[in-house]
Amino acid sequence: MVTKEMVVEAKSGLKSKPAALFIQKACDYKSSIWIEREERKANAKSMLGLLSLSIGTGARISIIAEGEDEEAAVEELAEYINSL
Repeated sequence: MVTKEMVVEAKSGLKSKPAALFIQKACDYKSSIWIEREERKANAKSMLGLLSLSIGTGARISIIAEGEDEEAAVEELAEYINSL
C-alpha cells in the first residue's frame, strides 16, 4: 500500500470536471485507489464518492493505492492534482 498526503492548491478544488478527469486517470490503474479527507474515505474511481468529500482549495487529502501498479497510480494522480 502506498499513501501520499497533499494539500489541494487548485482554485476550484476537485469539483465536477477536474474530478471527472481524475477518475478517468484513476480508472487506468488496476490498483484499488482511495481518497481520504479528514475522517472520510471514498473510492477514487467513483464520481459520487469523490464529490461527497467536498475537496476544495486548501483541503488536506491522502491518496491511497493498493495493488500491482500502486506507486505509479499515486504519483500520476498527485501530479494531476498539483497541475490544476
